[in-house]
Amino acid sequence: MARPAGDPQEPVARVPGRAAGGGTDGGPDAELDRIASFLTRLTGLLLRTSGEGSELIAREVGAAGRALGAEVSVLLVMETATLTVTVPDGRTRTVIVYAAPEVARLDRIAALKPLVADVRAGRAGAAEASARLDRIEAAPAPYPWWLKLLGIVLFSLGFAPLMQPTWYELGTTAVLATTAAALAVASDRVPRLARVLPLVASLAVSVVTLELFAGDPAHGGPVLLMLPALFFFVPGDYLSAAAAELGAGLVTTGAIRLVYAVFLLVQLCVGVLLGVYGTGTSTRALFDTAADADLPRWVLFASWTVFTVGTLLAFAIPRRFFWHLLALVYLTVAVQSAATALVGETGGTFVAAVVLAAVATLLSRGPDRPPRLLLVLPGFFTLTVGSLGMRGLTTLAGGVMWWTASRTCWNSSWSSPPSRWGWSSAPRWCRTGRREGNPLFRPAEVRLT
Repeated sequence: MARPAGDPQEPVARVPGRAAGGGTDGGPDAELDRIASFLTRLTGLLLRTSGEGSELIAREVGAAGRALGAEVSVLLVMETATLTVTVPDGRTRTVIVYAAPEVARLDRIAALKPLVADVRAGRAGAAEASARLDRIEAAPAPYPWWLKLLGIVLFSLGFAPLMQPTWYELGTTAVLATTAAALAVASDRVPRLARVLPLVASLAVSVVTLELFAGDPAHGGPVLLMLPALFFFVPGDYLSAAAAELGAGLVTTGAIRLVYAVFLLVQLCVGVLLGVYGTGTSTRALFDTAADADLPRWVLFASWTVFTVGTLLAFAIPRRFFWHLLALVYLTVAVQSAATALVGETGGTFVAAVVLAAVATLLSRGPDRPPRLLLVLPGFFTLTVGSLGMRGLTTLAGGVMWWTASRTCWNSSWSSPPSRWGWSSAPRWCRTGRREGNPLFRPAEVRLT
């Protein structure tokens, strides 16, 4: 998903005592410098695209270094790597690489896989590999900005029926996702906006939703109306990668990534709450109730095709991988639906994730196959790992106040005679659950048990 990564520059590399990629065209250090320069840039690009976690980076860089005749030691955290490159005669280079992770240009991952395969197989030396890496880094995005904007909108529209299968949800998502997509595209050209993009996007979506679309509770809770448009910014990939890193024993890297993912979720939550305060809406309005479904089944089925097209455009995935991604999306949805019917929602999600990971790993074998991350990502999005976190955060403020008000109903109904059950003196909205006089704006939901 889109992340506030600061200025959109190439990875920063620092070689203590020597400029990155330094050295002369000849001399004993020239080949070492070429190897170190290539491995530095390769590490930086892998760090920037470490959507599956960073545990695979050391393996890839180490294998490439050995193929070039050097031993490589890699110390990794989420956004930084320290490389020590040693050639057989004992000469070394130590390089520090900084690159903020993102999942924005997956076309680079697709181009990087055959390059690394050629280096590992001995078909490309350091000079040729560096030249090919130059072309990968200099290549423009495969789609223009307006197609990326369209992709984010389609990405959100495809996801919307999962929140609420209603025509109203689709209509509001089209407007809200266009707003969020315009900000995402603008952030590519405005680095300062990129740093606070989740906050700004959630604020804009919150204001538009509360002012234009959240007036009638029959259309569902405001959070469910907002979430599809903000799904592009939800760090579900970071949360899963952090869990994988912690499970693999990479405690520092996993903990940092987990904290950063929570920070991004908090930005989204704070943006929504700022919109609530800015429009003068009570936080009690942030209820999380779905409307009655009115979408036909064929729309629900077709939405995943729309979602896959949006993923392709939004994340710059080459067109040749479309059918692979579409098949895996429908496979994931089918497995999750079947397993949920048997073992429940949590178990169904787990089974679907296992099947998706296994099939993607199998299909990605071989240098001419799609990279595993490209195959996993769209199907992974259907499991909504991060969206549930944001949904919980944004309803927390309203939920706490709802619990408090329910306690008020309970106390007032039990403490005031003359009725044995105390209902005569309780507020009318406590007794009836109706909207009139109800400060929570949640009809037919007060039930004292």
